[in-house]
Amino acid sequence: MQTPSSNKIKTGMDFFHHAKAVRLRSTHDKYLLAEEDMESVTQNRNGSSKNARWQVEYVSHYDNIIRLRSCYGMYLTASNQPFLLGMTGCKALQTQPSRLDSSVEWEPIKDGAHVKLRTRYGNFLRANGGLPPWRNTVTHDIPQRTATQDWILWDVDVLEINVHSTVQKLPSVPPLTEEDSHLFENSVPSSPVPHAKSNSLFKQQSNDLKVVTSQKIEGRTIYYNVAEDNGEVSDEGMTGYSLIFNGNGVEELSRKFEEETGLEGIIVCTRSPLNGKLYPLRLQLPPNNVTMQVVLVLPFSKGELLPPSFIVFVFNA
Repeated sequence: MQTPSSNKIKTGMDFFHHAKAVRLRSTHDKYLLAEEDMESVTQNRNGSSKNARWQVEYVSHYDNIIRLRSCYGMYLTASNQPFLLGMTGCKALQTQPSRLDSSVEWEPIKDGAHVKLRTRYGNFLRANGGLPPWRNTVTHDIPQRTATQDWILWDVDVLEINVHSTVQKLPSVPPLTEEDSHLFENSVPSSPVPHAKSNSLFKQQSNDLKVVTSQKIEGRTIYYNVAEDNGEVSDEGMTGYSLIFNGNGVEELSRKFEEETGLEGIIVCTRSPLNGKLYPLRLQLPPNNVTMQVVLVLPFSKGELLPPSFIVFVFNA
């Protein structure tokens, strides 16, 4: 079934008009990459790699559906394999199905200067950000949070066009005539620009910069690591990541971490000084904006958490 040709612009097919090969760039400024295992699909900043090249196939009887084929001859597939147990989103993979079905079909949807790739079931190809294990992964999902809405937007770079397509040449710019050159020269100011005002402006900007840099940053510094699925923290001995938080509520801090990392449903924990086990923070943070060290635990983690009754605030001076 064909859709009306007037829908092509609305559905985003104009991004792939006459395209034979493309590369897709996420809002993280990384390219959709087909890994050498001929199965995984990731993101990488190396757009010049052959792995970032995807061949475009048009689906017969539809003018708003495409397939994307990797440099290994595998199709970009919306699999039904969950990316992480208990979390929404399934893996985007390279596959070679014996019969081409809807799992390898994508509908481009225009969104401003970007395009969204939608599956036949309403999910969107999503370039995940945040911390491991999400960072540089690609899934298909329906974004539920404002912080991750842009993760389904892609830029399309056309690398090769079909031979039968026509390329319209832009008209060449005629050379300047002698009369035009004379007019152009007369339009350029001959007197030098005075420096007094610019020097004064530079001094003012320098003073403004000093004022800004001398201001004390309000809020506390919180260092954090992300626990693995089993609750272990492999890099806890390292400094890890950090953010500035201006508040005292744990719920507000959890939302801040979700915006910062792209993770959902995280539990903010710290270690018990008694036995070294993790316990969730509750209600209020320690006073006086003291520096803290916390661990982010995912809701499906198999690690053992102490009940809130064991809470004893631990912080770094």
